Amino acid sequence: MTIWAIVPVKPLRRGKSRLAGVFSEEERTDLNRYLLENTVSTLKNIPEIEHVLVVSRDQAALALARDLGARTVLENGAPHLNVALERATIVAQTYETRGVLILPADLPLITPEDVKMMLERATDPPVVVVSPDRHNKGTNALLVCPAGLIEYHYGQDSFKKHCELARAAGARLEICELPSLTLDIDVPDDLTLLEERLDL
Repeated sequence: MTIWAIVPVKPLRRGKSRLAGVFSEEERTDLNRYLLENTVSTLKNIPEIEHVLVVSRDQAALALARDLGARTVLENGAPHLNVALERATIVAQTYETRGVLILPADLPLITPEDVKMMLERATDPPVVVVSPDRHNKGTNALLVCPAGLIEYHYGQDSFKKHCELARAAGARLEICELPSLTLDIDVPDDLTLLEERLDL
C-alpha cells in the first residue's frame, strides 16, 4: 500500500509561542528546527512510507525539509491548518497514493515502531486510524485510507470530530493510543512531562 506522510509546520521563528515564558525566540526557533528534523528523519526511515510531504508557509522550514529529502508544498492565503492539509492531500492524490498519514512536527518521542503500528492498522480500507494526544482531545496522528475519505477537523476536540467523521463515512475506525505519539510540545507542562519520560 502506498502511503504518504504529511507534516504541517508553522513558521520556525513564530511557532511554540506559548513557550515564550520558558525559551527565547531564538531557542524556540532551534526547538522547532530540531522537532522538524527529528520527525522528517524518522518518517524517511520507514520503508512503508513512500514520500514525506511538508506543508508550511515558511520558506526556511520548506528548505530544511527539502534538505532532509522531503517533498514540500507552500501554504498560501490565510493561515488555516485544515485547508493546508486538504491542499497537501490533493498533491499526494495526484501521485495515486492509497492513503495519507498526518503527523505534526512536534512529537519529540516519535518512534518508527509506533508509526508502523499505525500503518499496520490500515489494511482493508476504507479505514481511519486515529492516535489521540495525552488528553484524548487532540489528534496527534491521523491515517486516512483512501486519501480524501474524510475532511480534516483539526482544532478543538479534533479527536472526537475525526472519529465521528470516520463513522459517518462508513470507514472502519481504529483508535491507536501509542506512547511516543501522545506527547506534543505546546505548553511548559509538556516540557516537564518530556523531561520525566526521558529521565532527565
